[in-house]
Amino acid sequence: MTEVLTPERVAGMFTQSDGAFRFARWARPLAPVIFGTDDASLGPLKDGLRVVASLADLSLVEADPEFGSNFMMFFCRDWAELRDVPDMGRMLPDFDGLIGRLEAAGANQYRHFAHEPDGAIRFCVCLLRMDAALAAMPAEDLAQLQAARSLLLWSDTAFRDRSPLAQVPAGTIVAPDVAALIRAGYDRALPDASDDPALAYRLAARAGLLLGDLA
Repeated sequence: MTEVLTPERVAGMFTQSDGAFRFARWARPLAPVIFGTDDASLGPLKDGLRVVASLADLSLVEADPEFGSNFMMFFCRDWAELRDVPDMGRMLPDFDGLIGRLEAAGANQYRHFAHEPDGAIRFCVCLLRMDAALAAMPAEDLAQLQAARSLLLWSDTAFRDRSPLAQVPAGTIVAPDVAALIRAGYDRALPDASDDPALAYRLAARAGLLLGDLA
């Protein structure tokens, strides 16, 4: 059953471990590029990204005028492989230290965001270590997972105990409450970024109405 999106629950999904509320969304189209996978997977991966981006009315484009690509996905079998990727250290602060922390934690994914001057998301680097859990996922589902976790600046604990995806008879979808929050988060009446916890009330109200439409 989908949990009720109370303002308190919504606030928690955007409150970081340091106690700070941080909301941000993209203010530009996504220009994805994918490294480290085979050609057969590229189509399903982009299809998955496109499905989730449509929740936010975000388009996928061939190139970003500033970066070329602003949504970069890197697949690897071992975190150490990424040390051989050119310019990775320029994209990710303290890159060597980051790899060590990911190895020590046994992590299988990591996302780094860069922001516009007003706080909106302008760039995302998504790193994926293909362990047994991720390798078992169909490519399109894996892309939906990463897009759902990258279209908003969620709390670092928002999906610690659950997935943003759900299984339905037709296949894998973004969970209704998460989809509603993504759609609500891209309401044009809301700011692209905010550190005001009161925004959770506006998000909860909009997402609740959307969930009612989906019921």
